[in-house]
Amino acid sequence: MRVARFLLSFLAALATAAPLAWAAPAAAASQCEVDRPVRFSGLNWESNLVLAGIERFIVEHGYACETSVEIGETLAMLAALQRGDVDVTPEVWPGQIEVAWDKALKSGKVLAAGHVFDAGEGWYIPRYTAERHPDLKSAADLARYAKVFADPEDPARGRIYGCPAGWACGTLNTNLLKALRLEGQYSMFAPGSGAAQKAAIVSAYKRKRDIVFYYWTPTALVGSLDLVKLQLPKFDQAAYTCMTDPKCENPVPTEFRPNKVVTGLNAEFARQAPRLQAFFEKLSVPGPAIDDTLGWLENQGAEPEGAALHFLRKYPDVWRQWVPAEVADKVQAKL
Repeated sequence: MRVARFLLSFLAALATAAPLAWAAPAAAASQCEVDRPVRFSGLNWESNLVLAGIERFIVEHGYACETSVEIGETLAMLAALQRGDVDVTPEVWPGQIEVAWDKALKSGKVLAAGHVFDAGEGWYIPRYTAERHPDLKSAADLARYAKVFADPEDPARGRIYGCPAGWACGTLNTNLLKALRLEGQYSMFAPGSGAAQKAAIVSAYKRKRDIVFYYWTPTALVGSLDLVKLQLPKFDQAAYTCMTDPKCENPVPTEFRPNKVVTGLNAEFARQAPRLQAFFEKLSVPGPAIDDTLGWLENQGAEPEGAALHFLRKYPDVWRQWVPAEVADKVQAKL
């Protein structure tokens, strides 16, 4: 599938830490605030990969720095950020890893910069499923519909398509399943990757098969399909904090927390590079712009690097606000 192809090829290329095709000339590297490549976390979902591409282009051409990417999952990259093995994580969802993120901030080794965009999470069903089963309105209602969402590997139980294996949202979904007392009726299926998760959803949707799944916004998938978000109890902070903890003993159902997505910075890196820190503090992407960029990525069958360039060319009025005019002019000259 084309999504799987671009993710696999893109991640493989990043893993080599080879310079991107847009890399800045070596002669300009001395102007950078750090005398080594700026290291980005490569988290394997579309918006993070696109953001990393946007930020790397600006850092390379606007600030004359070399860059590299380290591939890993959310919690592993958070640990790397604290150790200083990476400098920048473009997309941190504090509410999803609340306990671990608070601990990282309190350590003084990590900083939260800016407000990248607002993100959300939920359990979804297709509109056609909601029309077939008009009484299915909330996640708790799933208790009556296990046969509708039968697990192909265990037809006596229902299947909910959750997070890809290893993602931090797996803890939330597992605890929510337990909180809703659905463990005996449903399996929480963890696809092997984000691409596999998306492929399963799109395949079911095209065939008009009933499916219930976890997903997040902003994403091209939620924007391009006609979906209904299942209702959950009103957000409760104490219940949510417990749900983010793998050791939560008595989870209570609650709505997913709206996420103010931030940029994660290694504190020592921020101290060494105040101009770059100022850039990340100002970085903010309006919802329509990120939705449009992810939609372009999906419709064009492009790779994240291409979507990053698409954003930079289409939305100079957005990104030029993040940097001084002389930096913006250098970036613009390379587009």
